Amino acid sequence: HQRTDGFPPLLGPRPRVLILGSLPSQLSVRNRQYYGNPQNAFWSIMGELLGADPSQPYSARTKILTEQGIAVWDVLANSVRPGSMDSGIDQASAVINDFEGFFARNREIRMLCFNGQTAAKIFSDRASADVQAFVENIECATLPSTSPAYASMNFADKLKRWSVISIALGSGDCVQKH
Repeated sequence: HQRTDGFPPLLGPRPRVLILGSLPSQLSVRNRQYYGNPQNAFWSIMGELLGADPSQPYSARTKILTEQGIAVWDVLANSVRPGSMDSGIDQASAVINDFEGFFARNREIRMLCFNGQTAAKIFSDRASADVQAFVENIECATLPSTSPAYASMNFADKLKRWSVISIALGSGDCVQKH
């Protein structure tokens, strides 16, 4: 089976919130975009919360996020995974990203958000003791997966849970449109 490689982090000059997925889907890899599957609710949620609407070009959406202090990355740097389902990730071949280096360079991170249970579990199982110690001192939230495979929660409920990001950024209300 083919190895899926993740992307470098989406990162602005002063990130305060880090959103971690598990590993990009095959469609995201083909499109060279985080959450590149139009059925994934991530960009619709970011559109509602921060004005990074899916109708905008990818470069405009990512700029909005990074300018507002959002960083986006994945827990895994790469893994063998047939297809795009998190359940297909071959844990034996999975390589975690360099969080020691990331947090050393980005000390302003004050909130860590996991896009789904799988990302949170892999991080918890694989992150080093030093990373775990750093993360204990910041706010963490495991949010409902934005994947189309997670259909048991509707968009409105996902949006409500994801609004912790705009609260963490200090925007007062949950909507900060551009």
